[in-house]
Amino acid sequence: MGDPRFAPSPAHVVTLVCAAQVLVQIGAFVWPALLPGMMQRWALTNSEAGWITAVYYAGYIGAVPILVTLTDRIDAKRVYLAGVAATVLAHALFAFLADGFWSALLARALAGIGWAGTYMTGLKLLADKVEAKMMSRAAAGHAASIGIAGALSFACADWIAGSFGWRAAFLTGGACAALAWLTVAFTVPAATPDPGSPRPGLALFDFRPVFRNRSAMAYALAYCVHTLEMSAVRGWGVAFLGFVALGPGQSSAVLSPAATLTALGLAGTLASVLGNEAAIRLGRRRLILFAMAGSAVCAVLLGLVGPRSYLLAVVLMLVYGPVIWLDSSSLTAGTAGTAEPSRRGATLAVHSMLGYIGGFVGPLTVGWVLDWRGGMSAAAWATAFATIAVLMVLALAAFLIMRPRGLAGDASG
Repeated sequence: MGDPRFAPSPAHVVTLVCAAQVLVQIGAFVWPALLPGMMQRWALTNSEAGWITAVYYAGYIGAVPILVTLTDRIDAKRVYLAGVAATVLAHALFAFLADGFWSALLARALAGIGWAGTYMTGLKLLADKVEAKMMSRAAAGHAASIGIAGALSFACADWIAGSFGWRAAFLTGGACAALAWLTVAFTVPAATPDPGSPRPGLALFDFRPVFRNRSAMAYALAYCVHTLEMSAVRGWGVAFLGFVALGPGQSSAVLSPAATLTALGLAGTLASVLGNEAAIRLGRRRLILFAMAGSAVCAVLLGLVGPRSYLLAVVLMLVYGPVIWLDSSSLTAGTAGTAEPSRRGATLAVHSMLGYIGGFVGPLTVGWVLDWRGGMSAAAWATAFATIAVLMVLALAAFLIMRPRGLAGDASG
């Protein structure tokens, strides 16, 4: 598709792909944004709500090893368009057919499959068209576009659902994804043959060389727990702040839960971009270790003192978010930059799969902990956030032991 006479520069391709990622991701967090109301509407338990949030990541995990690895042989643009089409269908199904736990579970699983064909394939589109020294910043821009869309997803969902109903919020997400499909289909050129692509004699789905790449796996394992933490906060942040706001003498008049998560996402996106620049200048490992340690401390503080005051909970959440996001693009750029060029698609598939295994476990773990502690209470929330902190400390220790390489252009550190 597209006019062959139109040959955008690598910088223009980055801009087009990032714009499409904003459109395709704008509906991703409609469900967690509307979670408290949907739990009441469908009489869901915390665990059931956690499953609907987590199944998005489960769908992603099942599909991403196949879809992203295929980009080592098939033009990433074709896989990307298939993923966006699945996203459009998933949002439409939720808007028109969802009426309870099982139908919502099915639609969200399909949305996860769609994102599997969109997220890392979008990064692969960029990796195929930019030089190695541009890769770190291209990955940061890609992560920023997704972060902006994820942040706006909360505010858009809250406003659209309040004005036109919850089904309209999902339908809007589907319409935006359809526009993303058109953007890429008619503006991004098809890939040219890459001499670094795997030779026909190499097994496409042989991931053993990827797992033997110690440096790339160090970044990928850290990304797994990073995404666990991020998805837990995005999946349950509105519910947590809503719980605090309903406490004696509390009010959400300062900043609503949905608005807080929007601000958190925007601040986190900025932190991700700045974090990548800091990694280039200060050292990638140093920046990542600082972010991991800081997020563990923030999680403990939020769980212990956040329930005492809504204003305090909002402030702590807005500090916690940017610390979580600080190493987001740095981790992905680290994996992409230290991967073997001929296996970059497979390496990004493993990286993404591990990340979304964390994304699946995060919200599900919070739901389980809340039910285990007898439902939402200050003690239950403290336990949930402490669990996240412990997992992050373990990931930090593993990262230190594995000692990954930096990227071309990074300062030593």
